[in-house]
Amino acid sequence: MKMSKTISEAVVRRLPVYLQVLNELLSRDVQTVSSQELGMKLELNPAQIRKDLAYFGEFGRKGIGYDVTYLIEKIRQILKLDQTLNVALVGAGNLGHALCNYNTYLKDNMKITAIFDASPDKIGTTINSLTVLPMDKLKETVEQGHIRIGIITVPASEAQNVADQFVEAGIEGILNFAPAVLKSTEDVRIHYADFTTQLLSLAYYMDREGTEYE
Repeated sequence: MKMSKTISEAVVRRLPVYLQVLNELLSRDVQTVSSQELGMKLELNPAQIRKDLAYFGEFGRKGIGYDVTYLIEKIRQILKLDQTLNVALVGAGNLGHALCNYNTYLKDNMKITAIFDASPDKIGTTINSLTVLPMDKLKETVEQGHIRIGIITVPASEAQNVADQFVEAGIEGILNFAPAVLKSTEDVRIHYADFTTQLLSLAYYMDREGTEYE
């Protein structure tokens, strides 16, 4: 699929949301859906939805809407979910446990296939059928397992070191849960999922009646 236009990150981030709603519709045996109906479910402007999808092709039919099954297939292709994407996770703490256990519920071809930790107490333990491996096995495991994505769930002080090891091992994308800004090479994309930052920014929108700013 060729794309002549530069696709913004905002568009890409909306695609999984569209996919989630479409899968829910399919589970209820809904065969077609209009951009207006999608807009109502997502509280988005239907024109925005049409514009987002139009970056990748013409998927709808005027007066009919989108074929749900077909659009699911196309969005999965755009997101590369029609191919296997193996994931490695570093940090076998509570969050690492939760993410590995979430593997059970994933229906797509993106799965955590390896988990690592530096703690001798955690190495060799099992989380959802995955054995926690030592860090010195990371590069070998990533290469042999054709792993392309890495997840970081370690303390902030260790996050950059883990990112460096991921990059050296050939990882192409990193999802960082640590509250730290990471440095990397230009060909490795980093996304952040910092709970603290999200909560602090959410607090801004809470009711501040009676609060004055000087």
